[in-house]
Amino acid sequence: MSKPRSPIDEPKRSNRVRQVADLVPDVGRVAFRKFGFVQSAVVRRWSEIVGERYAEVSAPESIRFPHGERTNGVLNLVVQGAHAPMMQHIAPEITERVNRFFGYPAVARVAIRQGEVPRPPRAAAPVQPAPVPAELGASLRAIADPELRAVLEGLAAGVAAPVRKLGKID
Repeated sequence: MSKPRSPIDEPKRSNRVRQVADLVPDVGRVAFRKFGFVQSAVVRRWSEIVGERYAEVSAPESIRFPHGERTNGVLNLVVQGAHAPMMQHIAPEITERVNRFFGYPAVARVAIRQGEVPRPPRAAAPVQPAPVPAELGASLRAIADPELRAVLEGLAAGVAAPVRKLGKID
C-alpha cells in the first residue's frame, strides 16, 4: 500500500506560461545524468574546457563514477582516429582542466575511444534575393533606413519571382 503524497513532495506548479529555454535545462539534465554526465555543461562547453584545437577532434561521451561516489571518475572521450595518441599524451592536462571546471577532483582518469566525433551542423549560407524589378527599385531607394529597405527589397523580389510549379495534380 502506498502512502499519500504530502504537499512537500509535489513540485510547485504555476499556472503561467514559461519559455521553452527555461524548461530545456531541466529536461536535458535528466537525459545527461542517464548517460553518465553530472552536468550537461561539460558537453556544451567542451571547447572552453580543453580549447578549440582539442575540441575539434574529441568529444566527451560520459563520466563514470565509482558506486556511490561523485569523485575519481573516468571521463570517456571519443577521438578521431589519428588524434588518439596525441590525446592520450595530454590526458593529464585534460583531467586537470575538467577538474578545474567542476571545482573538485571529479575525474581521475581519461579513457579514449577512437571514432567519429559528432559535429554540429553548419549554418547554411544566406540566400541572396533576386534583383528587385526596376519599377519597384526606384520607390525603395527613397527609404532612409537601410535595414527596412533591405527587407522590403527582399519582399519585392519574392513577390516578383516567377511561381515554380511543383507538379500537376490529376
